[in-house]
Amino acid sequence: MTKTEDMKKQLTVIALLLCMTAAAMAGCRQQAGNNGNSVSTTSRQSNAAEMAPDFSLKSIDGKTFTLSSLRGKVVVIDFWGSWCGWCIKGMPEMKKAYEKYKGQLEIVGVDCGDTDAKWKSAVKELGLPWIHVYNPKGIGSILDTYGIQGFPTKVIVGKNGELLKTVVGEDPEFYTALDEIMKK
Repeated sequence: MTKTEDMKKQLTVIALLLCMTAAAMAGCRQQAGNNGNSVSTTSRQSNAAEMAPDFSLKSIDGKTFTLSSLRGKVVVIDFWGSWCGWCIKGMPEMKKAYEKYKGQLEIVGVDCGDTDAKWKSAVKELGLPWIHVYNPKGIGSILDTYGIQGFPTKVIVGKNGELLKTVVGEDPEFYTALDEIMKK
């Protein structure tokens, strides 16, 4: 093998490794209707006057759930999927937050991208005690409405329905913000 051939082979291997690394880093980062390929954790402090768009979706027990039914409580809308490693990795911390603020806080898990069977199985296997609703695959209106750019995305909604905070990615900043909001 000549030096040139050896160098081409090495560059090919390096390029392949870089592509694999980029794919691994992409993790759960996806854009609705667009394949995003970067990982980032972003946060958005919402204008207090901006209200959370109301929605109605099928709950895990087959009934229709409407977000506005939770007025009077702080609500975390968790956009997740069983296919998302970072979503699953964050569930133990979500369980702790749910227990810590039980009675004052409600979590609404919005499944994104699973089949009905995979969604129900994941909720059961993970032992997730909060409200769960199903966003059928291919129907992205709630994702568009909330501007979901990646998974997980957690949106904190105030007692009066106002958007307080949005955190994209699994980030301790979410729990810090939640603690601050719950102190008020």
